[in-house]
Amino acid sequence: MRPEPTARRPRTGWLPYPRLTLTLAALWLLLQNRFTVGGLLFGLVLGIVVARATTRFWPRRPRVRACGKAFAYVLRVLGDILVANVHVARLILFRPAARLHYCWLVVPLELESPEAIAVLAGTITMTPGSVSCDLSADRRSLLVHCLDNDDPEGTVRVLKQRYEARLKEIFE
Repeated sequence: MRPEPTARRPRTGWLPYPRLTLTLAALWLLLQNRFTVGGLLFGLVLGIVVARATTRFWPRRPRVRACGKAFAYVLRVLGDILVANVHVARLILFRPAARLHYCWLVVPLELESPEAIAVLAGTITMTPGSVSCDLSADRRSLLVHCLDNDDPEGTVRVLKQRYEARLKEIFE
């Protein structure tokens, strides 16, 4: 049985998560499609209120051990998403549905960090043609559906090498 990570106390103060506050303010300004001082002030107030209201839901912060590797991971995933979009478009346009080889995969997990598992599941889901559907109760395996796959074991190996191994370096 895995030991639970030590929980740290939630941040307190009037600005518990400054990066979250700034991100929410920036998103607010982007949604407005124009910059105004009032919009900026409202975005900052909105960011502070949301950050303070959600503080108790953030009991501990994920530890990212390698920021450079995290950036490289994001670039790899973006590239994979682009390639998968083209592949899925070709499948939809040129292959009859009866010739698709859809399958379910069970991906055994070595990751222990809940954040790393969530990033892995999100990565699989964001990549067109696959979706992560369920995490086992013991957090040791992930159920994944693939739209077209001729080699389920090979796909599991690729997922573990391409994504899980990198996430292990980043989070654990």
